Amino acid sequence: MKDLCWIHSQAAAHRVVRVCWDDPHGGWFAFRIGGDVMAIAPTLQKYLAAENIQYEVIPHELSMTSARTAEACHISGDRLAKGIVLRRDGGYMLAILPASHHLRLSDLRTSLGDNLHMADETEINRLFSDCAHGAVPAVGKCYGLDIIVDDSIEAQPDIYIEAGDHETLLHMGHAQFARLTANAPHGRFSAHD
Repeated sequence: MKDLCWIHSQAAAHRVVRVCWDDPHGGWFAFRIGGDVMAIAPTLQKYLAAENIQYEVIPHELSMTSARTAEACHISGDRLAKGIVLRRDGGYMLAILPASHHLRLSDLRTSLGDNLHMADETEINRLFSDCAHGAVPAVGKCYGLDIIVDDSIEAQPDIYIEAGDHETLLHMGHAQFARLTANAPHGRFSAHD
């Protein structure tokens, strides 16, 4: 698959992107032609390559919320996995749920205990230091975090996740996402907006 590339034009974002298969690293990467390199957080990119996770890079216009990102990419918020960082017993964990849902912290406290709180921005920035402020990928292991996965995201045929900036998503099939969340506890702890 050496030199497998194509040009992807996204008029809404006013950019043309070259998407290529990087055979030695086993993953897709993309860059703007004549512009800045698109950001997939290095920690995330290395982890996905090491785990041989196949994904597609989806550039989009700058958006600062997961709901707006889903809208900009013309995908259902049910298929965009977002990560919410929680503080628990002196450590941290990542709750993964659809962008179209909101976290029901009380439900998580019922199953995980009362000592569970939302992490603050300073803590999140420290944990995800190679990501843009607030651009948390829905992958915990590469950042040293345990995860818990909402059952509603598991029902989706394919999943999109934040790549670590506010202009790039990663798209993968259900089987690839299931590999990223293997052995993680699951439950119902979100409600549709």
